[in-house]
Amino acid sequence: MALRLLHEPESDDPILSVVNLIDIFLVVIAALLITVAQNPLLSPFAQRDVTVITDPGKPNMEIVVKKGEKIERYKSSGAIGSGDGEKAGVAYRMKDGSIVYVPESGTN
Repeated sequence: MALRLLHEPESDDPILSVVNLIDIFLVVIAALLITVAQNPLLSPFAQRDVTVITDPGKPNMEIVVKKGEKIERYKSSGAIGSGDGEKAGVAYRMKDGSIVYVPESGTN
């Protein structure tokens, strides 16, 4: 009879189901923590100012600016801006993705 207890199938043990649920919850919690740590707007570790632009150039464009603890949201109205002004310079996008601004040298 004692030998029979040693050879019981493990699938009948209800504790194994609880252990599997705990493992799943740990994986979900780890994924959520990684997501929060990588998001620059939610991360408590980010000490710098962050600007995020969603849907650039589209009518539903939104700009989110985080300065320290303060978060400001700006939504596009979809209207095209206009006004008086003059050309201030030229901006060039380099091959590495950076942008270089060259101001106008001559004055009119």
